[in-house]
Order: sequence, then structure tokens, then C-alpha cells
Amino acid sequence: MKKIFPRIKTDEELESLLDEDLSDYLHKDNFKPVTFEFQPKDKTVNLRVSEEMLETVKTASKKEGIPYQKYIRRAIERSLGE
Repeated sequence: MKKIFPRIKTDEELESLLDEDLSDYLHKDNFKPVTFEFQPKDKTVNLRVSEEMLETVKTASKKEGIPYQKYIRRAIERSLGE
């Protein structure tokens, strides 16, 4: 039976969860891809965009749970083939 991870609010809830058999939580719906950034970010770029575009980017980045500047950098990396 597939289970979705519950929202953990306290250490006690987490400890209780870890006492369970977690094998039912091991399915693709409970995982998402993660990227690691190893190279230093040592250059700055100034870019002018419309307020509407920036708000759209901020909304999209918020849905993915990442800062909007990282979202923009990731979009550039993807367009260049990483």
C-alpha cells in the first residue's frame, strides 16, 4: 500500500514515524529530482524584465519551492543544455 509522507510538526511525530516500517513510503510520488550546484557563483548579471514577467517567475519558483533567482539560473542552464 502506497503512503504519502505526513506533515511532521514535532520531533516526537518524527520519532514515531521512524519507529514504523517505512517501506510503504518508498515510491516515486514521495521523491523529486534534486540538483546540486558545485561551481561558485562569482559573477553578477543585471537583467531588465517586465514586472508581469518577474511576478510570473516568482509564482512559478514558489510552486517549486526554490528562490526565484535560482529558478532563473536553472532556466538558463536548461536552455544551454546544462
